[in-house]
Amino acid sequence: MNHVAVLDFGSQYTQLIVRRVRELGYFAKLYLPEHLDAIGKPGAIILSGGPKSTSDEDAPDIDFEMLQGYGVPVLGVCYGMQLLNIKFGGCVKKSNHREYGNAMLYPVEQTGLYEGISAESQVWMSHSDTVDSLGEDCRVIAKNQHGTPVSLQWGESFFGIQFHPEVTHSHEGTQILKNFLDTAGELAAFHIEDFKQELIDEIRAKVGEKQVVCGVSGGVDSTVLAVLLHEAGVNVKAIYVDQGLMRKNETAEVEANFKRMGVPIEVVDASERFLTALDGEGDPEKKRKIIGNLFIDVFWDAVGDAEMLAQGTLYPDVIESASNENSKASTIKTHHNRVDRILEMQKEGKVLEPLAELFKDEVRELGANMGIQQDILDRHPFPGPGLAVRCPGVVTKERLDIIRDCDHIFISELKESGWYQKTWQAYAGLIPVKTVGVKGDERSYEYATNLRAVISEDAMTADWVDLPTPLLRKVSSRILNEVSGINRVLYDISSKPPASIEWE
Repeated sequence: MNHVAVLDFGSQYTQLIVRRVRELGYFAKLYLPEHLDAIGKPGAIILSGGPKSTSDEDAPDIDFEMLQGYGVPVLGVCYGMQLLNIKFGGCVKKSNHREYGNAMLYPVEQTGLYEGISAESQVWMSHSDTVDSLGEDCRVIAKNQHGTPVSLQWGESFFGIQFHPEVTHSHEGTQILKNFLDTAGELAAFHIEDFKQELIDEIRAKVGEKQVVCGVSGGVDSTVLAVLLHEAGVNVKAIYVDQGLMRKNETAEVEANFKRMGVPIEVVDASERFLTALDGEGDPEKKRKIIGNLFIDVFWDAVGDAEMLAQGTLYPDVIESASNENSKASTIKTHHNRVDRILEMQKEGKVLEPLAELFKDEVRELGANMGIQQDILDRHPFPGPGLAVRCPGVVTKERLDIIRDCDHIFISELKESGWYQKTWQAYAGLIPVKTVGVKGDERSYEYATNLRAVISEDAMTADWVDLPTPLLRKVSSRILNEVSGINRVLYDISSKPPASIEWE
């Protein structure tokens, strides 16, 4: 079908390559290198980067003869370039230091892969190996600021780049990818309508007559998932679990939204079970595991003999929590759908994650294509563990009520001012440290709240929003006057990295 096949060697940025290719209007899919024979009829192939060194004993490899046999343009990125250089007879050696961060790219000629690229362009490096000698029929087509070769070409259709064109830090990276794809001739176009039908076909094939239980939170991901399963016509039971960790008036709002969409849901009030299970526990990882395990238990209590579990997992969740045997990515997260029980279900093939190749904006586009109302699709992301990740330390009803009231004021004012639509995610959390304040004529000893608002494309990186001072002043004034238990309001101006979007 002349699609772009991206082979995953384990880079945390691999799916961003797929994303950029789709943004350029072409259909791209991700494959493991050992499944090279299963990619059908590609129009182009991209080899991703990865955390391994080509000199490692367990370094990922590829069937080079089969790769050549496809007769299509091939681009190697970082590890992919080093592997290609070895396959063409060159050598790669460990560098004395890891090159990580911004670097400058200098094309030898501004033609071919670098058609229209500046004579000096910023790129993003992340590697510890370097090319020692060039392979057969190889020429250097770009160097860095030190004169070191960082881009190679073998023959007419094999290319290598030592940097990551898929990340925004590489200022002309998307154009470089486009130049590569232009060498491939006609490629299959990417349309969300076609992708939706492919997802529906896959769901029907995997599920058959089995009953699927789908957890919904009211957020974009799980909502789109529930509507997708409903549209696929499978036997699905959507369950909304009130964990006692939801935002103010969340349950009533979710019920109303699903009624509008014509998708039936079952509401389970398990707030007491969750708060009891979390009683006295302050360790963030233990809290997440308690919530994850109990969430599955609540499902089974409500459904009984459900044969499959559907989750609205997106690619950033997968790549940051990759720890199963089929993934080469280094683990960053542990909280998202990686509790022991789900691992067992995954091994048994009972977990359905049809959105796992998509990013948030693509999920919103899919939802719009299925007729989901815009106000539902515009909802900010909300973490699976709920307000527990916005309450560092021990979770109590008192602390949760404080967070709810602060958050409700903050979000209400963002919507009123028009800033809600300009931010990716915003919330108020609790800083569980009491400080001295003055309320009226008396000293107070109460908590502080942290306000957080960020912009992001895909949650893999994020920057804080420079909200207007009058807006922050109004939010602060309302919280201090209306929320009992708070005498201090702080605004978080940390980017990701090094901080995360949530506090826990």
